Amino acid sequence: MHPREAQHQDWTDEALMSEYRGGDARAFDELVSRHSPGIYNFMLRSVRSPARAEEMLQEVLVRVIRSKDRYQRSAKFTTWVYTIARNLCVDESRRARFRDHDSLDAPVRAVGRRRRGSRLSGMSADQMPTDEAAEAPRLRRRLARAVDRLPSEQREVFLMRQLGGLSFREIGLTVDAPENTVKSRMRYALEKLRQELADLRPAGEDEVVIANCEEEVAHG
Repeated sequence: MHPREAQHQDWTDEALMSEYRGGDARAFDELVSRHSPGIYNFMLRSVRSPARAEEMLQEVLVRVIRSKDRYQRSAKFTTWVYTIARNLCVDESRRARFRDHDSLDAPVRAVGRRRRGSRLSGMSADQMPTDEAAEAPRLRRRLARAVDRLPSEQREVFLMRQLGGLSFREIGLTVDAPENTVKSRMRYALEKLRQELADLRPAGEDEVVIANCEEEVAHG
């Protein structure tokens, strides 16, 4: 490892961004390494397409590069970059609604084929065969589906907290809402998730995630 890279690992995001603005490309590499997984997963849960989420992640990075000279160190980097990611997701959602509107004129036979092709993915988890080896993935699928069914405002707060590690204050700045409103959305999200996953055993992975989130809200 290059000595400079080792040093970068101990720097804050804001310091790294400042260094990158000064021409240090390795500082940008460290930011990408830290935040790409969380941003990618946040976008994937919005667009539900790995290929499209990857394209959008690259667009986020391009926008960071293009906007680096406008970045102010007083701004939290995670708030700034997740605002970029969220705006892209909102734009993509609008385009998807437009495409869905156009697809209403599609031939009936084509619509039928799409429905048949998506039958398995639309089945509930209880309808799918399971065994002990598949238990952990099944729990994750249950949680993922429950999160997908959350109202959009609650879902994005939950994902920014869980995938991005943003504080409630940072999420509030990202979504342009008071911190107490963000906490309220998180509480409603957790309540809905508990209801969706009420049949799972108490020691299940999903229960641990939800319990940790509730503790964070209570003490946040």
